[in-house]
Amino acid sequence: MILRRSVILTLGSMPLLARGVFSQTAVKARRVGLLSSSAPLTDSNPVVVGLTAGFSKRGYVVGSSLIFERRAAEAQPDRLPQLVDDLESKAELIITQSYAAARVVKDRSKVPVVAITGADPVALGLIDSLAHPGGNVTGVGEVAAELSAKRLEVLRDTFPSLRKIAMLWNADDLGMTMRYKSAEAAARTLGFDIQPLGVREPEDFAAAFSAMVRDRPDAILMVTDALTALNRKRVFEFAAQQKLPAIYEYDFLVSDGGLMSYGPDMHEVYDRAADLADRILKGARPADLPFEQPTHFRLVINKKTLESLGLTIPAAMLMRADEVVD
Repeated sequence: MILRRSVILTLGSMPLLARGVFSQTAVKARRVGLLSSSAPLTDSNPVVVGLTAGFSKRGYVVGSSLIFERRAAEAQPDRLPQLVDDLESKAELIITQSYAAARVVKDRSKVPVVAITGADPVALGLIDSLAHPGGNVTGVGEVAAELSAKRLEVLRDTFPSLRKIAMLWNADDLGMTMRYKSAEAAARTLGFDIQPLGVREPEDFAAAFSAMVRDRPDAILMVTDALTALNRKRVFEFAAQQKLPAIYEYDFLVSDGGLMSYGPDMHEVYDRAADLADRILKGARPADLPFEQPTHFRLVINKKTLESLGLTIPAAMLMRADEVVD
């Protein structure tokens, strides 16, 4: 009887013991902040899609073992400080999309940062050097000067007769102003005339368009940040009305209706950002992780937009494209 009672008590306590063991070994979900200066970070946003793939590749289950805390300033930079303060209490690290967002995190917080940026992080004081970032920031960024020259060469090869290029950029963003200056220097080296069109708010686009009507360029180069990206449809529509070719920096703009783009393969960028974040979650310090640069670049052409503009391009350019959007 005593033996039977002991067995019953032991068996009866097993679920409790099991629950205790499982509760002690359950993995706590890691929380990663996603901070954008631009559009809301929905599930279909390329940033979210790319980072989800990158973290999944490294064994995380987004929504379960890893939770994204998403915040977006929607082209209102004055909102960034509040968003950073909110994320600081909720996230173990923050992945930023834009120099402006990374700058605010660096200035206000000690939270580790993985910055995805097209601005020069060293020249802008975001990090000490690419090899040894120092501080709480590392990330992935492109070489603006080299890419600017390459985009202009693509324009020249596609439309050999063009001479004057209108450059549209956010003049209130220091990182984008530096990108514009890199593009301007490259353009002058290649023998192009430049029509500088800095914008600071949505209302400025009408003035920029009017300037191009009065003094018509041969093509447009748009520097991409939160402001210009959120107003991209207006740029597409203006270019279509005026039958002007335009080159953009990222392929999502071509998928949305832009003519052509040359820029880093963003799948690679998001994958490498997820890798850096994974290493930080496992104990690495951002200061010790070199700030990386893309190694793969893509030329994308929207054939439908090309036809709607009534333009023709050398067959070799279509063959050269990594993707032709129909």
